[in-house]
Amino acid sequence: MPRRQLHVTGAAEAPLRAALRELRTALDVPDAFPADVLAEAEQAAAAPRLPDHDATDIPLFTIDPPASVDLDQAMHLARRGSGGFRVRYAIADVAAYVTPGGPTDAEAHRRVTTLYFPDQKVPLHPAALSEGAASLLPGQTCPAVLWTIDLDADGRATHTDVRRALVRSRAKLDYAGVQRAIDDGTAEEPLALLRDIGTLREHLEVERGGISLNVPEQEIVERAGTYELAYRAPLPADGWNAQISLLTGMAAAQLMIDSGTGILRTLPTAPDGAVGRLRRTAKALRIDWPHHVPYAELVRSLDPRHPHHAAFLQECTTLLRGAGYTAFSGGALPEHTLHAAVAAPYTHCTAPLRRLVDRYASELCLAACADAGVPQWVLAALDELPKEMADGARRGNTVERECVDIVEAALLRDRVGEVFDAVVVDVKEHQPAVGTVQLTDPAIVARVEGGLTELPLGEHLRVRLTQADPATSKVRFTPA
Repeated sequence: MPRRQLHVTGAAEAPLRAALRELRTALDVPDAFPADVLAEAEQAAAAPRLPDHDATDIPLFTIDPPASVDLDQAMHLARRGSGGFRVRYAIADVAAYVTPGGPTDAEAHRRVTTLYFPDQKVPLHPAALSEGAASLLPGQTCPAVLWTIDLDADGRATHTDVRRALVRSRAKLDYAGVQRAIDDGTAEEPLALLRDIGTLREHLEVERGGISLNVPEQEIVERAGTYELAYRAPLPADGWNAQISLLTGMAAAQLMIDSGTGILRTLPTAPDGAVGRLRRTAKALRIDWPHHVPYAELVRSLDPRHPHHAAFLQECTTLLRGAGYTAFSGGALPEHTLHAAVAAPYTHCTAPLRRLVDRYASELCLAACADAGVPQWVLAALDELPKEMADGARRGNTVERECVDIVEAALLRDRVGEVFDAVVVDVKEHQPAVGTVQLTDPAIVARVEGGLTELPLGEHLRVRLTQADPATSKVRFTPA
């Protein structure tokens, strides 16, 4: 599921970078890897545990941002002679490099996820693995967990196979290049089928009541000593690529359920109050949302290139805050197995270089597909994994929230005293003079208080900026 992505480009000014460094210190974010972890990672990179099956003849390719080198997934798409499609999806086999109970494993359990700051990332695994030996870089032969998922002509999964294999990606592609090649007809069939399969899977998502949020990436660009806010709206290729990952996560969840042991990514249905808040936000942003139109249908109608739509899509991510992990074993399925946004059972299994739980999910699926016993090191960790992942998610959410505050303060710091057009999107229940406003331009959400006895929820309001300090990550407005 999407998170707000913030990037600082250009020669970002020292105060912003200093504030981000201070944030990492305040949150006790891990810094450099310990020496024993680096030594073990280097040794593992040179001598991984290799599988018997050789699938290097499959011309896999990756699709990632141009600068990415921690490549978790590579794919190959083909038509089946009997009709339908075959999706082959290679996932980095981190377990081929990480020894259970060893220093690298322990450090991964301490970090839980890769953390993304606007100016840098704090990785889950040492670069020798995450950006080197374990990454599915083009031309590199390495171990992977290879998924083969057969689809019928409508894009429905009919058969799933998972096995360890040696693979070699042939090409590192980026979203813009993929989109151009597909649009102008120059893409070869394995890539051109991304549109066909992705579109079919999107139609099935609509059919089952699921939804994918196309949240724009947000960039803070420094120009002439000041900051500007820019967006990168997702391309159709982003969505098609995401559908392959969703397909694999759904197939993995079903394997776990059928085997009676696993860990699912679950999300309850959003409470009425949360949806009601979104309706107020939609009204405030002048987005027409008739009461008979379901939430999922509205979201699919929005254009992330439109500033108001982009702001609303960002607010929609609040409905994902109840997501968690549910572990089970011994054939006793949990009471709740669905992910409300996916509208199906689902699990995380496609990003093991960046997320701890995915390494365990791969082992669970390999065992289920082979009708073999689950490794003891996986079973021993299963009960604690949901809590570990929840703690990691909380830290990741705090990083994201604080980074947004810092960057927005940097964006506005030279505009204290100015008046902005805004919309009141939330009011504190017991403090009606305190609430939240969404600025019309730039697309910033911030606290407003003072000047009125009660804020006009859902209405437009002129507000004056009274505080914008990157060092304290505070942005405050008062009614003008």
